Amino acid sequence: MTIDATTFRHVLGHVPTAVVLLTILDEQGVDRGMTVGSFCSLSLSPPLVLACIGNDATIASAMRGATQFGISALADDQEALSRRFADTEARGFDGVRYHRGPNGLALFDDAAAYLECRITARHPGGDHTMVVGEVLFAQATLRSPLIYHRSGYARLAK
Repeated sequence: MTIDATTFRHVLGHVPTAVVLLTILDEQGVDRGMTVGSFCSLSLSPPLVLACIGNDATIASAMRGATQFGISALADDQEALSRRFADTEARGFDGVRYHRGPNGLALFDDAAAYLECRITARHPGGDHTMVVGEVLFAQATLRSPLIYHRSGYARLAK
């Protein structure tokens, strides 16, 4: 017996998650990005992370051809950036401050943490695809993270 989608979403909304932007270079070498709601560490040895991409996401088809991805874990004052990349009608990278990581991926300035990953596996998972990445570069800053909790953006208490 399974639960209904409304109950499932409500209960999982009580579990805070980091707000991250995932970036790739598509097959034409164009930067693509999206806000990802499901991201976590997977393994320490080797260093692996997991990102879940909705099969209907605007980036999904480009993600299938990607060999690596970048992660910018947003800082607590970057909610507008998260909303921008969650919007399918967004203007993309125009006017957004970012830099290139050591592996050439776009990473957003002033984030709380950065990762660049080589894609090692993809697995179907319901209406999403789980993308496993081996971490090639990682850097943390002193900025506080933006989190998502109970259907809204939140900040850690200081």
